[in-house]
Amino acid sequence: MEAYTDFAGVYDIFMDGTPYGEWADFLADMIEKYGISKPVREAAESKAPDVGEGENERRGALLDSERNLVLDLGCGTGTLTELLYWKGFDMIGVDNSEEMLGVAFEKKENSGSEILYLCQDMRELDLYSTVGTVVCVCDSVNYLLEDGDVEDAFALVNNYLYPGGLFIFDFNTVYKYEHVIGDAVIAENRDECSFIWENYYYDGERLNEYDLTIFVREDGELFRRFTETHFQRGYTLEEMKSFVEKAGMQPVLFLDADTRKAPTENSERIYVVAKECQK
Repeated sequence: MEAYTDFAGVYDIFMDGTPYGEWADFLADMIEKYGISKPVREAAESKAPDVGEGENERRGALLDSERNLVLDLGCGTGTLTELLYWKGFDMIGVDNSEEMLGVAFEKKENSGSEILYLCQDMRELDLYSTVGTVVCVCDSVNYLLEDGDVEDAFALVNNYLYPGGLFIFDFNTVYKYEHVIGDAVIAENRDECSFIWENYYYDGERLNEYDLTIFVREDGELFRRFTETHFQRGYTLEEMKSFVEKAGMQPVLFLDADTRKAPTENSERIYVVAKECQK
């Protein structure tokens, strides 16, 4: 069953405790420290190329616009994309779920942001220009279930990164699936909707299947029930380092997502910061 269809409509309700603000601050700090993209919102008009400018000036302005673009890969309902936009970055959001992007478009209309959203699979990423930064968080990479899928996606990220551009992503580790959420049942009951999240971990393939059963109040005391099945794969830090290097990028930093210190064998989620280095 396709993931993030009906679930898209209630995704933000169940994710309301997610520290998106902290994530946005962290990503902005990483971009400022290691990257080439700059917030441009306040200076957007002054940087627009003028028809009276010479070719070199127009080309410089165009290159600036690409270098300062930030791509949110696997953007979901656009919450983080919006936060980064309002920090001043020019944003593109890419996701392969039309339903999730539909929610993102509603947020865009309500906020007045000028985010470009594209419905694409990250393994078939197709942009109109290079970008200075790619971010991919909330374990989106774990939805890539084969080594070849990760290699294809990372190669495309590298292809569309501006020279010296930054790739920041996170991933859930094998340890997390084996020892923390694998074979666990998680449930939450709210007035407007409830869910049951059943995990099944397959050790040989390092795959985590989670079956979601959602109950949504639609008419007075009546609830609609629907189900979705998601699959994620656990990866090790060594594997991710290899994927990054094979794609032509240079690892810069590895951090435990919870402690913001060097990862350990018990790290559940790890941040990776890498730079394009071969163009």
